[in-house]
Amino acid sequence: MSTSNVQDAVRAKYGEIARSVGKGGCCGPSACGCGDPITSNLYSDSETNGLPADAVAVSLGCGNPTALIELLPGQTVLDLGSGGGIDVLLSAKRVGPGGKVYGLDMTDEMLALARENQRKAGATNVEFLRGTIEAIPLPDQSVDVIISNCVINLSEDKDAVLREAFRVLKPGGRFAVSDVVIRGDVPDQIRRSMELWVGCVAGALEEAEYATKLTNAGFDSVEVEPWRVYQIEDARAFLAESGIDVDRLAPQVDGKIASAFIRARRPETKSCCGPTCCG
Repeated sequence: MSTSNVQDAVRAKYGEIARSVGKGGCCGPSACGCGDPITSNLYSDSETNGLPADAVAVSLGCGNPTALIELLPGQTVLDLGSGGGIDVLLSAKRVGPGGKVYGLDMTDEMLALARENQRKAGATNVEFLRGTIEAIPLPDQSVDVIISNCVINLSEDKDAVLREAFRVLKPGGRFAVSDVVIRGDVPDQIRRSMELWVGCVAGALEEAEYATKLTNAGFDSVEVEPWRVYQIEDARAFLAESGIDVDRLAPQVDGKIASAFIRARRPETKSCCGPTCCG
């Protein structure tokens, strides 16, 4: 699958979901989403109270990245693949009026929905940007924290995503995302499935590979922490609409797919300690 094919499929699926909000069901066609075992029960009522209903309805992640890291007043945060904006709006409350939260998405319909949710929430410290996570439209060393919710696994070029994340983080900046990871081998038929790719399974990295890619991009303090491991009945639920042989394949992925918390840090800039150290 080429990068352009994957991006087109992801853009089409999530655009369809954004257009379906408010037209019945929980959030329209499934894509990582809608009450399946990956996306259910991620946010507490205390977090979602006061947020626009459409932001909550289209929360299609696999975790709660805003719970992974302390956000401080005045910080600048970037959400990669911000969707309907739930994690942006939650972060905006925590960084306060002196902070700033950017949401980055490539789907016009999702951006329109997110901006409407921003308006409803009255969030003035938020800006939604159009672009891809492989080419972030922000300057070098411009953000304190990067979050993301079940989006990096959708990219065909994850190395580019992680290099870009490293580039825009300030020295000492934190990377704290929720993503789907693979624990062991899974059938090739799942890896080849475009439907499962846009549904956050086929494009997932093996957990050790994820850590290696972060290290190669320059990060340190890397942690990959699976927190919700999917068993055979969960596998049946997210394979059901993929068009593949559920009875044959579900036992082969039992316990091999998980939602994980992934954390890393851009190292602090080293201070110069002698006349030649910076030369």
